Amino acid sequence: MSFFKTTLRRPFFGFCGGPRFGAKRGCGRHGTMTPEQMAERRDRMVDRAANKLQLNAEQKPLLAQLLDQMSAQRQAMIGQNTDMRAELRSWFTGNNFDAARAQALINDKAQTLQSKSPDVVAALAAFFDSLNAAQQQKVRDFMDGGRRGWFRRG
Repeated sequence: MSFFKTTLRRPFFGFCGGPRFGAKRGCGRHGTMTPEQMAERRDRMVDRAANKLQLNAEQKPLLAQLLDQMSAQRQAMIGQNTDMRAELRSWFTGNNFDAARAQALINDKAQTLQSKSPDVVAALAAFFDSLNAAQQQKVRDFMDGGRRGWFRRG
């Protein structure tokens, strides 16, 4: 039984039915938030990062702009589709896999990513370049920490 669990079941679950393939956990966990709730959440993130990095008054708006750009890109990637799992299931309903619809979705997401990424990169560059050497090092240390970062729960 342990061979089945570790060797066969887990990789199959991770590929076909797990959170990486359209389950609620991976797709739009905060999709039902109102714009006011999203702004409040962004403000909390800015305040928390500002405390960790000791940001000054000129740096806080740059961080808020970065988070806004990232949110806009995320919303564009989600698009009009409210139920990604239903979309994925629809590819398998006929006798043949609907490769045309799958490829169209991939092309749409790639085009969205290419069109929105320059704004995100510019906002990230503006924010990072505004940091002093000590603040930049704190960001590098955070990035080296993997999943154990400033915003973890617990």
